[in-house]
Amino acid sequence: MLPRLGGSALIGTGAGTCSRTERSGYQASAAFTPRPHMRSNDLVTLTMTPEDSGNADKRGTDQMGATAKTLLLMGVLTGVLAGLGYLFLGGWPGVIVFLVIAGAFNIFAYWKSDSLALRMAGAREVSPEEAPRLHRAVDEVTAMTALPKPKVYIVDNPSPNAFATGRNPQHAVVAATTGILQLLDDRELKGVIAHELGHVGNRDILIGAIVAVFAGAIGMIAQVLGFRMMFGGFGNRDDENGNPLLMLVAIILLPIAATVVQLAISRTREYEADRTGAKTTHDPDALADALAKLEQGAAQRPMQVNPAAAHMYIVNPLAALKGAQFSGLFSTHPPMEERIARLRQMARTGV
Repeated sequence: MLPRLGGSALIGTGAGTCSRTERSGYQASAAFTPRPHMRSNDLVTLTMTPEDSGNADKRGTDQMGATAKTLLLMGVLTGVLAGLGYLFLGGWPGVIVFLVIAGAFNIFAYWKSDSLALRMAGAREVSPEEAPRLHRAVDEVTAMTALPKPKVYIVDNPSPNAFATGRNPQHAVVAATTGILQLLDDRELKGVIAHELGHVGNRDILIGAIVAVFAGAIGMIAQVLGFRMMFGGFGNRDDENGNPLLMLVAIILLPIAATVVQLAISRTREYEADRTGAKTTHDPDALADALAKLEQGAAQRPMQVNPAAAHMYIVNPLAALKGAQFSGLFSTHPPMEERIARLRQMARTGV
């Protein structure tokens, strides 16, 4: 069910509350009731004041750019997988077979990725009575969007972090660690929840699952190709399946390229979730303050998680572990300094 917007909804801050109008010039029409078929972007457009409209075109361009980059990178992954199919089975039938296999894995990931993620994190669902503050933050942020309220989970871990999962907004989950609830004030917590709901609304969980399947399939196929080359060659030596040296280079480099593309998509979606979350609350500084605290808190209390799940979290839970510092190409998250700088810029120019 979509929320009804009042004239000046209150936003909690560390020092008290103020109206959304007072904080950012955001003003909702008291007589306006969202229609069931409307999307969250429609709500933002209909509730902006004239002074906000000057930045609307730029924000739309930024969003289109992030979407185009994501689609381009996913296209690269598809091309790499198709290329391996061509090498492995010697022609276009191999391309078709590999794409069908990837599609089957994607269907599995679509239905099971959320339960797997929650199990890996050790998360448990909590009621409003068990976690009133977290539920209140989720309720307040959800009311600013056109999304249904997600299920709320807690991870009993002192490291401050949070993530979202779920195959679509109707089956979404927001999970927070006990550490993040102890570290952040109410305003910062809502900034984090808005970021996670940004992932939900932008379908980033589905995108991430698809990309992970493609990257994983490329890695597995490359391994099979390597064993086949070592022990059996590439079939009949009379076949003109290509240069063995070229195939060896492909076996080594294509999985690395797939990983680089996967991580680039992850970083792009983090930036977009930051932007979406800041637009939702109209308080970019709250999320920027939260990220600064989370970076320091996660460094002091590293979180032991499966590296394959590190990209889900709002800050990299493995960043503080020895040997976990990678160059930009191999990082699951954008540089924290850049994320905070972009949010501060949004606060200066208005959202």
